[in-house]
Amino acid sequence: MTIIRLSLFWLPAVFGAIAGVTDWRWRRIPNWWTVPGFVLGLAGNWMVRGWPGGKDSLLGAGLGLLLLLPFVAVRGIGMGDLKLVIALGALLGPRHLLSVLFAGILVNALMAAVMIIAKKRVLETLRNLLRMLAAFLSLHLPGPDLTLDNPNLVKVPFGVAIAVAVVLYTVGRALHVI
Repeated sequence: MTIIRLSLFWLPAVFGAIAGVTDWRWRRIPNWWTVPGFVLGLAGNWMVRGWPGGKDSLLGAGLGLLLLLPFVAVRGIGMGDLKLVIALGALLGPRHLLSVLFAGILVNALMAAVMIIAKKRVLETLRNLLRMLAAFLSLHLPGPDLTLDNPNLVKVPFGVAIAVAVVLYTVGRALHVI
């Protein structure tokens, strides 16, 4: 395996881990981190695999945008999370991004459950989930009190969950478990 291929293999895990630390510590994933991740993913895949690699990189980034943009639009996740997933899509391509997103959602759900129980907000969270379901079924937005803008809600850093997922996924691939 060439040095570029090897670097490209481990880069998503390192990139995701650093983004996860910044999201955990400062609740932000800055542009100065996500934009170079996107560029490195596109350039690296293009260098290693030519047009098919560049195409996979763009498809991965586009898939990340398509899947997460609705959640940003309703203020369910932040723009940093979206940009992180777009950059990971460019690094991983669409197939691997889907696996990482699925694992990230599971990690995020586990983190949310722990935080909600620890903060003793289970009943409030269940009421909010029912309100969101009712809003979804009636084709309406749930209201500003159920968005990231409400400082009283329990907020789970999605970037941390995606970071854990991409590190575990990369290690699993390296060990040929995945």
